Amino acid sequence: MRKRLLLTAAASAFLISCGGESKAPAPAPAAQAEAAKPSDESRRFPKANLVDTRVVDQHLLGKTFMPGGTLARYKKGRLEYEMFAAKLPTPLDAAVILPDWRKALTEAKVEASFGGYSGEDGGRPVFVFVKGQWIAGVAGLPPKEADQQARGLAARLD
Repeated sequence: MRKRLLLTAAASAFLISCGGESKAPAPAPAAQAEAAKPSDESRRFPKANLVDTRVVDQHLLGKTFMPGGTLARYKKGRLEYEMFAAKLPTPLDAAVILPDWRKALTEAKVEASFGGYSGEDGGRPVFVFVKGQWIAGVAGLPPKEADQQARGLAARLD
């Protein structure tokens, strides 16, 4: 019995000393794959007064915290405005961007009924919201009109 216990202890000590960890340096991380380009989501925007749409690869509306997405340009009489939408991998990713908008907007106000912010960016009114994996909004319209257009856009986002 004593020999068996001694043999077990020796075998255990041997296995522990060998360890499963490699002492070799870790391989250098591979270069990050190029970020996937956003898809064209033009079909999601209302067609009334639409002038054109374009896909922006990154920094939608010139904001470094924004990913790429689709930007729609509208004209109603003399009034010109834009609507935008970007789909992120998860709803959390979209929600994380909202505080950046709050910081970027002058006189940002929480739009509790919509789950977003309104304010001004460079003297232009902006209304931004999150719906699931989407971050979207309206730039260039007064608050009441922006709210109405944003509701139409939100209804088209899955």
